[in-house]
Amino acid sequence: MSEIKQKAEKARDKKALLGADVNLKDFARPKESWDYDSEFQKFDNKERDQLLRVGVELTDVEHAATFMQADASVVHCQVNMPGIEVLPVAEAINRYDWVADHLWRLVPVDTDKYTAQAELELDNGFFIRVQPGVQMTLPVETCLYMRTHGLAQHIHNLIVVEPGASLHVITGCTVHPVVSTGLHIGVSEFYVRAGGRLTSTMIHNWAKDVHVRPRTAVLVEEAGRFISNYILLKPVGSVQTYPTVTLQGKGAVARINSILVAHPGSELDIGGKVILDAPQTRAEIISRSVTVGGVCVSRGHLIGMVPEVKAHLECRGLILSENGVIYAVPELEGRTAGVEMSHEAAVGRIAAEEIEYLMARGMDEDQAVAAIVRGFLKVKIEGLPPGLEEEIDQTIRETGHGL
Repeated sequence: MSEIKQKAEKARDKKALLGADVNLKDFARPKESWDYDSEFQKFDNKERDQLLRVGVELTDVEHAATFMQADASVVHCQVNMPGIEVLPVAEAINRYDWVADHLWRLVPVDTDKYTAQAELELDNGFFIRVQPGVQMTLPVETCLYMRTHGLAQHIHNLIVVEPGASLHVITGCTVHPVVSTGLHIGVSEFYVRAGGRLTSTMIHNWAKDVHVRPRTAVLVEEAGRFISNYILLKPVGSVQTYPTVTLQGKGAVARINSILVAHPGSELDIGGKVILDAPQTRAEIISRSVTVGGVCVSRGHLIGMVPEVKAHLECRGLILSENGVIYAVPELEGRTAGVEMSHEAAVGRIAAEEIEYLMARGMDEDQAVAAIVRGFLKVKIEGLPPGLEEEIDQTIRETGHGL
């Protein structure tokens, strides 16, 4: 047994440090494989509508590449532009010796029982590599889809952006319309080489009893840039995610954005950490959260390891229900002189005068609240295709009107 397998075995029952605990035995493992054709003809209209809500269009048009996995089955993998390679991660491991060396290097396999399960019972995941200097003018669309009720899905993703290259990956994660219970475990390790740029936009639309455990780490080299956009607007059982970004090279930049709505019964524990470990690195963590009855923990941790670094953390939350809870945890950690780090945190309700102002201009109270919430959640996300941007705006509008 390999050393990695041994570590995973020892961590099989290890609880996560953060977030609600989940009993892995409550969820089944995939038994059936799904075999969709390359034209996606086997998706019915209800599935298509569900997938569109996370920006998955079931088409290869205007995408540099597309990847889709349903339960444990890779049902589509297509490359449409030169200079990029997209494969199921299991195939990439078999094809390239170096791929295995990049797995479990940023995320320790024994972090908790979720990472252990991703190693011991891997269902697959995506591998994306952009060749040096190649600028992807179109996004890569990926989808991790849970089609079976009560299933546990185990994913491991790997992205390598080579020196001077750029890439935007848009990942839509959702369930079949009849699925209300499940567990999604997603390990992701991203490498941004010198001068490379990676934007990762993840849109989650799960179901009321689905539990989600992403485990993500990113390494950014000199003059590299990493942007993470995480959007969760619909009900979910629980989510616990805490991506860690290490800025290892001079002039590297990271930005982590999250837009969250906690519905009744939802328990969200979401944040991020950036380690500024080289001069002239910069980082920003921005969180916008609204609770309409659920619990939302917003975490942010900035660590300045060397002089000449700048970082800012901003956590803002709106409580729109007597039963809603928002817990903001901003952390600044300077380990040397010469760091510049700041944070803002604010949690509260909508001010009565703001509602009155809009009502005086012709809105009723519900319309005024909806407009304020839409404005609060509106965070500019770089590089989204117009169709997906409109879909997100529409979802935010619907969320505001539903409060």
